[in-house]
Amino acid sequence: MKRGIMTLAALAAMLWSLPAAAQEEYRQPALENPESWSVVVIPDLQGYAKNEASQPIARLMTAWIADNIERLNVRMVLCVGDVVEQNDRIGNGFSGDLTSVRQWQGMADAFDVLDGRVPYLVATGNHDYTYTRSGARRTHLNEYFPIGRNPLNAAAICQFGLDSDENPAVENCAFELKAPDGKDYLFLNMEFAPRDTVMKWAQQVAGLEEYADHRIVLMTHAYLDAKDQRLSGPCKVTSYEPLVRNGRIVKIKGLPLPDASNGEDLWQKLVRPASNIELVVCGHISGSGFRTDRNSAGKDVHQMLFDAQSMGGGYEGNGGDGWIRILEFMPDGVTVKATTFSPLFAISPTTRQFAWMRDAKNEFTFRFSK
Repeated sequence: MKRGIMTLAALAAMLWSLPAAAQEEYRQPALENPESWSVVVIPDLQGYAKNEASQPIARLMTAWIADNIERLNVRMVLCVGDVVEQNDRIGNGFSGDLTSVRQWQGMADAFDVLDGRVPYLVATGNHDYTYTRSGARRTHLNEYFPIGRNPLNAAAICQFGLDSDENPAVENCAFELKAPDGKDYLFLNMEFAPRDTVMKWAQQVAGLEEYADHRIVLMTHAYLDAKDQRLSGPCKVTSYEPLVRNGRIVKIKGLPLPDASNGEDLWQKLVRPASNIELVVCGHISGSGFRTDRNSAGKDVHQMLFDAQSMGGGYEGNGGDGWIRILEFMPDGVTVKATTFSPLFAISPTTRQFAWMRDAKNEFTFRFSK
């Protein structure tokens, strides 16, 4: 009996003295090749936007990006949409504790640190619109993210489409960028569930002779799901009625959105026929997804979903634990390495061990066709 106790004590002492081999040593993000450049993808922000306590996480994310622009040679930042939870909430709403004005202003303030430092594109998600029963839509995106607020956005824009009121709109626009390796890129932004007029505009832009040799990166909110399948079927949205019943605004879910394109529509009508769209980036569906298909010109088209909004405790959690995705474009002009990193976890030595997602859906490499 005594011998057994002594043996257990000795074993415990031995285990205590061993290094924590299972704990990976923290390393901060860095370019694998010093000649590379990068694009940072910000997932759906709605979970941060809707709560007073969570908004600082979004500001931490953009501040981290600003602090690492030179280190990672960041040339573009992409936000995949759902900037806010509700476009027009005054009160008595569902989910969150802030009005829409506070939500929009908070997310706009988070991007202030990037103004004049790096160009960024912000997509509209389904939550960024107010819908009527007839399916008409409107968004405040252009009020809080006008093209002129960031001088680098104003300098990079080369194409613009129109919103549903036929006004020039940042949710439908394109930025031109010349990569350090000399390759010309076009970052094409399209509204959530694009209308037919927007689809035709994007087809025209992609088909212009001046962009024939550009590599187009298309961003739209809803395109791919976490099972790597393109979205299909009717586009449905939620409408909030101007009526409060029993202390809650009346909500109509599953309202069919007319004149709207799903992910498969985008593939068949725009992406596949184009010879120069080679990467599609989206959000909307919680999780990560990736697939590669050949377009009509025989080139690989990589399609990527990145939406971390449920990572921080689910839909009513903290908004997504601060996860961002870093796309490192290698100097060979064809290889891209994707990594997924959390500035929120990285800020403290206590949590840095959790700052990277290492699974195959969150750390991977893909190659463009030559």
